[in-house]
Amino acid sequence: MEQKINLTDISYIAGLFDGNGFVTYSKTPRKRKGKKNLSHTWNIRMEICMTNEPVIRWIHEILKAGTFSKKPPGKGQLGRKMQYRWRCSHRDAYQVAKLIWPFVQVKIHKIEQIIDHYEPEYQNSNVVSLEAYRNE
Repeated sequence: MEQKINLTDISYIAGLFDGNGFVTYSKTPRKRKGKKNLSHTWNIRMEICMTNEPVIRWIHEILKAGTFSKKPPGKGQLGRKMQYRWRCSHRDAYQVAKLIWPFVQVKIHKIEQIIDHYEPEYQNSNVVSLEAYRNE
């Protein structure tokens, strides 16, 4: 996300996220093969779902992060529309959360949880930026 995104687009995406977005920030137990004890895995994800395909494609193009997907209506759901989703996770979610943080109102607590998870607490932290990670 090195490209310049204008403030109008960022604030618009933040508004869409407040209205139609969803944040998952949780630690879930995971059973490891051959091990008796459980390990824990972080589930960090942001997504926006709606039936307006051009808006979701635009979000994906502007942010240059995450994925675009479709979810057709299930059987027995006559009259329902195709649902379109933009979603990102982990370090992509961190970068997007930092970008929209100044403009988010409703989901600010969850956005701050993602940012706090990745912000280095110490100078010698092993957390690296998404761009540095991709360029390794």
